[in-house]
Amino acid sequence: MKHLFIILASVISLSLVHTSCSNSTAQSSNPSQVKEEVLNQEPQKEQLVKISTIYGDMVVKLYNETPLHRDNFIKLAKEGYFDGTIFHRVIRSFMIQGGDPESKNAVAGAMYGNGGPSYTIPAEFNKKYFHKKGALAAARMGDNVNPQKASSGSQFYIVQGKKYTALEINTLEQQMGRMFSAEQKAAYTSVGGTPFLDMGYTVFGEVVSGLEVIDKIASVKTLPGDRPETDIKMTVSLVE
Repeated sequence: MKHLFIILASVISLSLVHTSCSNSTAQSSNPSQVKEEVLNQEPQKEQLVKISTIYGDMVVKLYNETPLHRDNFIKLAKEGYFDGTIFHRVIRSFMIQGGDPESKNAVAGAMYGNGGPSYTIPAEFNKKYFHKKGALAAARMGDNVNPQKASSGSQFYIVQGKKYTALEINTLEQQMGRMFSAEQKAAYTSVGGTPFLDMGYTVFGEVVSGLEVIDKIASVKTLPGDRPETDIKMTVSLVE
């Protein structure tokens, strides 16, 4: 199967069982009391995850506003699901992709990107989160077979992208038929990213330490099909 951009092997039905981790409030007959209890709740701490490679470590913050993707990534990390897998698709000035379990025992010359668990995850688009450099997002099948834009159960990518000029951003807005926020424009013209992917793929985290590792991985020599010439294995662990 050809790699369309960021894809999963086949269309598979959702079987992920998700348990919400949000806090609940005690029932009360006084609406103002309930409101006060909600406002006084401590915000849930964002989980940090470390992705270790031969080029260094990336520490990633998972967003609480994308709970299905967050909880799934935590579950897989705890299981060691990603350990020993490779970044099987690397495109300079674009992104680095991994998470295919079939790449754990990678065979020389083989192409990966079709593996994953037997479920997909519903899209969790949030305008707050976009494809700036360091963004962690979920891979998925193309729109022609996946109109709901459901995410792969395990495959992910981390954005490198490029810096854009204000004129280029304006041109993209016209082409895409929508406006970027001031925050998006500031990020895309300073640190860079891939703005044309916004609201098309679920962004569920960001690299908070180790951005230079993305650049090191993205600069390696690759083979036809964008697989690095020398495998780059990863280990993924939770930061307690």
